[in-house]
Amino acid sequence: MQQGITFFSLIFFLLIGASLVSPLYDGPIYDSTAYNECKEQPEEALYRGGIFQNKSQSRVHENGISFSDYSPSFLLHNLTQDTMYCLSAWVKIKGASSGKIRASLHTENGRYDCIGTVSAKSGCWSFLKGGFVLNRPSSFSILFFQNANGEGISIELASPSLQLFTKEQWRVNQQNIIKTKRQQATTVHVTDTEGRRVQGATMIIEQFSKEFPFGSAIANTILGNLPYQNWFVKRFNAAVFENELKWDATEPNQGKVNYTIPDQMLQFARANQLIVRGHNIFWEAPKFTPKWVQNLTGIQLQAAIDSRIQSLMSQYKEEFIHWDVSNEMLHYDFYEQRLGPNATLHFFETAHKLDPLTTLFMNDFNVVETCSDVNATVDAYISRLRELQHNGVSMGGIGLESHFTVPNLPLVRAILDKFATLDLPIWLTEVDISKTLDKDAQAIYLEEVLREGFSHPSVNGIMLWTALHPEGCYEMCLTDKDFKNLPAGDVVDKLLDEWQTGLVEGVTDEHGSFSFYGFLGDYRITVSCQNRTANSTFSLSGGQETKHFTIGL
Repeated sequence: MQQGITFFSLIFFLLIGASLVSPLYDGPIYDSTAYNECKEQPEEALYRGGIFQNKSQSRVHENGISFSDYSPSFLLHNLTQDTMYCLSAWVKIKGASSGKIRASLHTENGRYDCIGTVSAKSGCWSFLKGGFVLNRPSSFSILFFQNANGEGISIELASPSLQLFTKEQWRVNQQNIIKTKRQQATTVHVTDTEGRRVQGATMIIEQFSKEFPFGSAIANTILGNLPYQNWFVKRFNAAVFENELKWDATEPNQGKVNYTIPDQMLQFARANQLIVRGHNIFWEAPKFTPKWVQNLTGIQLQAAIDSRIQSLMSQYKEEFIHWDVSNEMLHYDFYEQRLGPNATLHFFETAHKLDPLTTLFMNDFNVVETCSDVNATVDAYISRLRELQHNGVSMGGIGLESHFTVPNLPLVRAILDKFATLDLPIWLTEVDISKTLDKDAQAIYLEEVLREGFSHPSVNGIMLWTALHPEGCYEMCLTDKDFKNLPAGDVVDKLLDEWQTGLVEGVTDEHGSFSFYGFLGDYRITVSCQNRTANSTFSLSGGQETKHFTIGL
């Protein structure tokens, strides 16, 4: 696939014919449907095929679309810039028992190597879901499907779909989900002591805590730094330690374990009612494994591992809401290489035994950021997770690091949809934007990622990876050294303000009631009428039904 667009244009025009693009219809509703199982028959196309509804220009067989000499392909005209294109198709292969099938897009302006991927099998249909956003308009594009490893196999498609959303339509869909999943309709009833309705009572309602965890990494630099602490606590309700719990930080030399720093950081978190993720017990990357551990093998290595997990879990039992048990295990296998394929299984089993109430997470990168990394596709993640589950591991959570450069929002949403079918909590655990971009661009893309995460109903929490050091941050800072917001910090403050219920003031109607929409969390209410005042609290915890709360005067 190294030829220029002119050659592709000629070949695929002859194969497929004129454009498959049909006129845009107004106001599509995003379809979050996804599948992970391989089915005997494909399901119907999402959006009735979207702009693929006009099948007269494609070679449609009874069981899908197939070409003998070329990968299944579509010729597309007049794709627009900054439009969200949502792609889906059912895929079946021949000539191999399984294959990682990748959808790619070639325009006259460049190539998008991966806009969707699926681990397909012979004899059944697998669901590919993805999408793309163009940074420049394209008058002529080729959408095609290939085996990711380059080996030639026969690929069949069924129920292909390509649905476009304008930026405005995408935002409307996000806001609709936020209103139904992150907010709740609430009616407050005011009565007197005999249960009679009180009309004309005034009330002030204030949200004092949020149910949705939104936080950031912190480092030991926050200790004793009151301005940093105040800045952090004003904004966030969750934290994760950047490096301080890792093995090389707590036991840099064998047998000399020191939890002083993480203990102090945890004390700060407790004092400010922050929930904290445990990151991490083990890290599979050799370069992040303590040097003294790298020299161990066999019984000595196993003894060191057992000592580490026993010590750590005993020290912090029931302190952390999560544990990243074996970090980045899709990319690295330091412990498996030395102790066999069941090494990771042992980590999870032991962690669950020692701290059974904490949710255990797989945590990895390039899972939601791209689909080009064959080690970390959504299907590769799910396969590894199921392998652990089938071996009895109590696997509770999906950790997606989310280190982005330029996010592909339709792909992000599609990957989250596929994870959502597992009915496990999904967290974006280390969100940042690459420092290869300027600060204004970082802010723009950060807002896109945060909106995408918050508006997906299966995302249970978001953590930024923005711990502040004198020399800066890992990739992206929210403030300067004097805690004045950078553009990314302004975005965070804007969204935090947008995603909370502001001060609500109201008056009860003739039914003695007042209604409003509130973000999930805890509220204080003060009701007054004719020199009588009552104070109370209530919680909004979600659900389709309106929350009713009665307060007596």
